[in-house]
Amino acid sequence: MDSPKINPYAVLIIGVFFVSTSAIFVKLSAADAGVIAFYRLLFTVLLMLPLFLFKYAGELKEISKRDWLFSFVAGIFLAFHFILWFESLNYTSVASSTVLVTLQPLFAFAGTYFIFKEKFTLGALIGGLVAVAGSFIIGWGDFQVSGQALYGDALALAACALITGYLLFGQTIRKRMSLITYTFIVYFNCTVVLFLYVVIKKEAFYPYPAKEWIYFFLLAVLSNLLGHTLFNWSIKYISTSSVSMAILLEPIGASILAWWLLKEKLSAAQIAGGTVVLLGLLLFAADPKKLKGILAKRKQHIHS
Repeated sequence: MDSPKINPYAVLIIGVFFVSTSAIFVKLSAADAGVIAFYRLLFTVLLMLPLFLFKYAGELKEISKRDWLFSFVAGIFLAFHFILWFESLNYTSVASSTVLVTLQPLFAFAGTYFIFKEKFTLGALIGGLVAVAGSFIIGWGDFQVSGQALYGDALALAACALITGYLLFGQTIRKRMSLITYTFIVYFNCTVVLFLYVVIKKEAFYPYPAKEWIYFFLLAVLSNLLGHTLFNWSIKYISTSSVSMAILLEPIGASILAWWLLKEKLSAAQIAGGTVVLLGLLLFAADPKKLKGILAKRKQHIHS
């Protein structure tokens, strides 16, 4: 393998930073959750379109009906993941929402255990229980603040479950489809679902001030394309486990940005609960014997 000209770990940290901006732009936007999600995906699809048409469009002929169906279902799960997660940010803080969404590895493990009968060990179980305990600390602290904050936490957890469903449906498809083709198809399907959702909900596609369009565009460029593209580049040179562990830094980056840009303060419960969640996830992910395959699948399909 050729040595990279740029340190891949430095690139990975930059990718984490860009992904961490997602919650900030959503929080800054005054648009409805469905509208924000729709334009994020629409701009992403439009930016990917030239590359897809030029290099990957021929792969469409080789896709089976089953894979088309699974891709469509994956797009539905991804669409409602964005809707619920963005909606959660209307009720709870960036810190609470991003920490709870980061519980995704636990949902993924549960899904692979029940669906694919993959086994887990005592170490993974302990790590999972620690992370869940941390989420309860956050939820209890937010409940003390307001019922709305707890409702936002529940939406974030539901969004976490949906992104897991998206990953599980895409798990087998990616074995037969290139990353660009799979991503483009799922993003396109997701865009269509979000369009229909916005129409049914009678949310406004326009008009919006210039700053809103900037937020929509930055979500597509920074959070989707730059953040996840840098992850996909890094995986060529460093282990999948390293990339997956780096994703756990997203709540920290998002919380710092929220403190700096949005003046959000962290409560004692958020600090304690977030620390416990991250500790549990680190324990959970640090067992390569059981989770190497799951983490690899998670990295291959990461788009959030």
